[in-house]
Amino acid sequence: MNNSITMKLNADELILQALREDISSEDVTTNAVMRGPQKGEAQLICKQDGVLAGLFVFRRVFELLDETVSVAFHFTDGDRVKKGDLIGTVTGDIRAILSGERTALNFLQRMSGIATYTNSIASLLEGSKVKLLDTRKTTPNMRIFEKYSVKIGGGYNHRYNLSDGVLLKDNHIGAAGGVKEAIQMAKEYAPFVRKIEIECETLEMVQEAVEAGADIIMLDNMTVEEMQKAIAAIDKRAEIECSGNVTRENIEHYISLGVDYISSGALTHSAPVMDISLKNLHTV
Repeated sequence: MNNSITMKLNADELILQALREDISSEDVTTNAVMRGPQKGEAQLICKQDGVLAGLFVFRRVFELLDETVSVAFHFTDGDRVKKGDLIGTVTGDIRAILSGERTALNFLQRMSGIATYTNSIASLLEGSKVKLLDTRKTTPNMRIFEKYSVKIGGGYNHRYNLSDGVLLKDNHIGAAGGVKEAIQMAKEYAPFVRKIEIECETLEMVQEAVEAGADIIMLDNMTVEEMQKAIAAIDKRAEIECSGNVTRENIEHYISLGVDYISSGALTHSAPVMDISLKNLHTV
């Protein structure tokens, strides 16, 4: 997935939904204190160290409210910033700045938080061949933004959605009647260009998946010892992903195993937001 193109194709609709959620009829507070247009300027200030993601989305919030608003940034997505850094300046009608502030910051803080958290884990994998993957454990209607942020932070995207790839999980296996049956059905139905991945929780399932011709085997919630045995059993006949409660605190246990991928839902569902503020609004 080309994240930049996909973002541009989908961002406006989702940003507008967020704005409509925050402004159902009018911004009563802003309209009370600003009865007419007045040009102003505000500073976007970093309140903690981190990695930026979502500057384009931040700017777009204001542009959709008032196309005359401009945002000048001193950094780009992927840049590291420190507490106190001036990230950029927003200039335009004060009414648009006030009404868009919270929505714009919500996007930027959330996306930068994911990029920062992802980067802190991806840095632990530097020097290895292991790729850090996200999951579908994303905030509803925020997936495009959150998966983009993972990429900015140095991670990689797993399948984007259910249409994007075959991943046979425990309930799919149960529905099909077993590992072998699930893989056989997937091979018969899915386009030949699709790899088939299957989630395995036991060594017996791993052996059956290898024999059935799975392309990728996910070792789910296994102990390190169990994963070592599973990797030996696979013997390079399939790519290997490990998953299950992987976090920054325990990822070091997985690095030396020789897996191809480590996936972590925590990248999107547990990343803290980054503290960023829009301050010092004044007329110009």
